[in-house]
Amino acid sequence: MTRLLADPTLAQCPDFTSVIFNTSRAPLLSPTIDDAQAAAMLRTIWLATNTVLTKQWQRQLDSDARDVAEQQRLLTEDEAQRLAAQKVQDALFTEEERKKNWIHHIPIPDRPRPTRAAESILVADYALRKLDKAQFVELYYWTNKGLSNARSAFHTFDDDTMLPAAAADGSTVCTAAGVIADHLLTPLDFSRAVPRFIASLEQRGWVASRVRMLAQFFGGLMLHHYWTSDNQFEQRALLVYQEEQRRAWHQAILQPAGAWNISILDETEISRCFDRIYHAERVRIDHDFDLKVSPLHFF
Repeated sequence: MTRLLADPTLAQCPDFTSVIFNTSRAPLLSPTIDDAQAAAMLRTIWLATNTVLTKQWQRQLDSDARDVAEQQRLLTEDEAQRLAAQKVQDALFTEEERKKNWIHHIPIPDRPRPTRAAESILVADYALRKLDKAQFVELYYWTNKGLSNARSAFHTFDDDTMLPAAAADGSTVCTAAGVIADHLLTPLDFSRAVPRFIASLEQRGWVASRVRMLAQFFGGLMLHHYWTSDNQFEQRALLVYQEEQRRAWHQAILQPAGAWNISILDETEISRCFDRIYHAERVRIDHDFDLKVSPLHFF
């Protein structure tokens, strides 16, 4: 159907009795139909036609309204889908940014500075980075000396200051300058460092089961009968065992076979540690004795 370009309801019915419609009335004239009747017939035809056109116009308006509504619906749906996709993209971007810059998203409580009794211990950043990576880190950083160094503005630990050192098992490892290996700590320093170390694990968000396992590991060592022994080699054996096992445990976390419950002490391995220490001490004593009695000693 041809589309109407004008609203038929606004049209005015012409005066078909006027002179300008003489030609239009002429075909209708007959002995029985005069000018007035012909004009009335033309008016009736015009009104009927206008009524048809008015209905067509209304249908046209309704159709246009439906088309506009459908276009608006499609635009609304497209915009909703675009916004939803943008929201997902923004969320992914925000999450990636949060992961890359997680430290910037840590909430800061609105509270005054804690009292010294409640204040967290200040540990070297280098040691805390090791904890965040679940890597082995020496307990020295949690000893009185290590904490004192961390508080000093003139003393820092960094990867650039790493020096080769001998591990308890004889292998070469890298430690920060001035750091004392675990197996060389005094029992007093060890016992002071352990609870601070466990507190740092909790503060750095370690899984509770891992923190508990390590706490049980350290506790088991300090409850071992070697720990209260008068034999310094037995105490040293526990420190050697602690360092070797904890270093191996951290390395095993990323291995295919995974780590193990380090809190289950291996008495056989502890005895081996004691034997190695005792043997090394005997070798040292024999070596010192040989130097003393050597003929070269008298020249």
